[in-house]
Amino acid sequence: MSSMVHARIVTISLAALAAAMFAGCTGASQPAEERSLPEGSDAVELDPAQFTTDIDNPYWPMEPGTRWTYRETDPDGELTVEVTVTSETREIANGIEARVVRDTVRRGDELVEDTFDWYAQDEAGAIWYLGEDTAEFEDGEIVSTEGSFEAGVDGALPGIIMPADPRPGMEYRQEYLAGEAEDQGAVLGTEELVEVPYGAFTGALLTRDTTPLEPDVEELKFYARDVGPVLTVSVSGGAGREELVSVTTVPDGTATGPLGSPD
Repeated sequence: MSSMVHARIVTISLAALAAAMFAGCTGASQPAEERSLPEGSDAVELDPAQFTTDIDNPYWPMEPGTRWTYRETDPDGELTVEVTVTSETREIANGIEARVVRDTVRRGDELVEDTFDWYAQDEAGAIWYLGEDTAEFEDGEIVSTEGSFEAGVDGALPGIIMPADPRPGMEYRQEYLAGEAEDQGAVLGTEELVEVPYGAFTGALLTRDTTPLEPDVEELKFYARDVGPVLTVSVSGGAGREELVSVTTVPDGTATGPLGSPD
């Protein structure tokens, strides 16, 4: 990406952050839909009959067989991240049937992290995050499963990963397991410009992700309509950037092996 485009994105991001901070200071009341989004440890009552594994929210459509490949840079070097919507579903402990999405991270040929994420969409079009089964690897062996949770188990609660109709000012819980997974999201803008190796996009959604478990960590995420997540930038808590390189279609049954055997 050229330095000019990168500077433009940073400028847009900072402007969106400033706008969000100003909105929070005005004390303006939120529309009812925004107030209904769960935050923190808010209890929710979800009817499994009102959910589907056919996820078509325009900011993150999850058609089975879709694979997003990202290039991630961090202080330790470069990583490759593959996110694959599998053909499999899983019934979560809270009774909702979820789509299984696999997230695999490699450094070169070495497996670093392997995760099954569970998503479902409600009748309004919001995508709910219902948990994950995750493992970190060193030398081919699992060294940690920290962060794993399942909605309905040991007090874990589902969260929103993408509102049905995102608008600036919306804030919501993405996941909740006390002391383990407490990510929060906020919508900063819906008319952003973003450019990554996969392409350039206008009218992109910009969100800010934070967690009280790591108060110095903050990420900005850009979602392009009809594509999904295209760029993640760490703006505090350490440099990092994850950008979309390609979107491909893989055969049915791909990425359904056990953790540690993603291919």
